[in-house]
Amino acid sequence: MGMIRLLAAPIRSIVRFPLFQLAFVVGVILLLQAADDSSAFGHIFNALDKLVDTSVRLCSELFDVKSFTRSGLTAGLMIGYVYLACLLILLALRVMIRALLDLIGWSNAFGLRNAIARERGIAAYRAWVPLERIRPAEIPQQRWEEAFAWPPDNRPPYPPLVLRMLRGFLSYVTVLAAAAILLQVFTPFPVLNWLETLTRLLLSRY
Repeated sequence: MGMIRLLAAPIRSIVRFPLFQLAFVVGVILLLQAADDSSAFGHIFNALDKLVDTSVRLCSELFDVKSFTRSGLTAGLMIGYVYLACLLILLALRVMIRALLDLIGWSNAFGLRNAIARERGIAAYRAWVPLERIRPAEIPQQRWEEAFAWPPDNRPPYPPLVLRMLRGFLSYVTVLAAAAILLQVFTPFPVLNWLETLTRLLLSRY
């Protein structure tokens, strides 16, 4: 496992580079565009093209869209949609790989249980060290870990996933609302008016 991580480190650094990601997304768009309309890639590009066209038309109902703005919106939205789709695919692959590794470690397939456990033990120790550094000497280690690392009732010391997702959603909404208000007040972009018009359009259609 350590050798695999060592060999994959340069590849991961290249993949995380923003320019490489942009070039990859543009390459995917060109590949989909060059595919035959009757093929699977052709159907995917046609659906993507319709989605971008619908988004541009929606933007044209919010503000004046001329030729330069239309071309920029078309390219930006197409890149953004493909980038988002790639992120979702990578997230799904990451979840599947993690589940597969859990299954391999649990069943000891190919004799990899010890290697997987060693790697995860190292990661757990690295995460535990900062907590241990601030433990007062008069507090036993077991009681310290039960209070802040892993309680004795086997429940994790953080809120459930639904509550964490709700908190994250509310924080994003708050930040975006504050940014929209600042743009409305201090810039010539009437973002709040656009949002009001967009809400009315969506309510009238659905």
